[in-house]
Amino acid sequence: MINANQTSSKPVDEIPRMALHEQVAQRLRTMLVEGVIAPGAKLNEREICEVLSVSRTPLREAIKLLAAEGLVELLPNRGAVAARLDESDIISTFEVLATLEGMSGELAAERITEDELNEIRAMHYEMMACFTRKNLAGYYDLNARIHAAINAAAKNPVLTQVYRSVNTRAHPVRFHTNHDENKWKLAAAEHSDMLDALAARDGEKLKRILVGHLVNKRDAVLGQLREARLAAAGSEKTRGKGARATAQVRQ
Repeated sequence: MINANQTSSKPVDEIPRMALHEQVAQRLRTMLVEGVIAPGAKLNEREICEVLSVSRTPLREAIKLLAAEGLVELLPNRGAVAARLDESDIISTFEVLATLEGMSGELAAERITEDELNEIRAMHYEMMACFTRKNLAGYYDLNARIHAAINAAAKNPVLTQVYRSVNTRAHPVRFHTNHDENKWKLAAAEHSDMLDALAARDGEKLKRILVGHLVNKRDAVLGQLREARLAAAGSEKTRGKGARATAQVRQ
């Protein structure tokens, strides 16, 4: 059952009727990123409509948008389900994303304005305040906005279009790596280094930091995926032993 209070750090209010399907899509993105709707789970239209106070028409339009972004899969006879990235998907996605972020950083260092830099700096300080308060949802929201702002500062519309498409696929798995305290500390420190390199207009250094940041994220995601797989295998093995023991007792 989806709890409206779980969808983000902000309360879920009734959505205005203007641009409704886009606003529904944004709420669903938050649910998918924060794990309120788990990977592989079916999107229950009736339940989501109740949570967001909308009808099925804008919801279905929103689901189509998210399917185009790769966050949702439309399956025959099953409807819409939250996309689940396997190990190969993760490696491929982060390989491309690291290249795009590195290019964004290199170009942004050359082309960023003082106003853009000051805006990123302000978001960074606000993000670090969230880190201090252990506000993961607030931290991740600002984190994503900083990466998007660096990409925008590169002033290359084609790069931005491709970046948004690939980055959207990685949002859910990136969010959950910060549940690990040590990995979260490392990511926060890397962001401080990014800001320093950007302020110094050092494109090569910023590119190196961004690529390294994405490699660390990829490794963290793969580590979590493998741990989950091992845990599931162990649980299955335990259930198998229990079933065999029960059968022996009955004999």
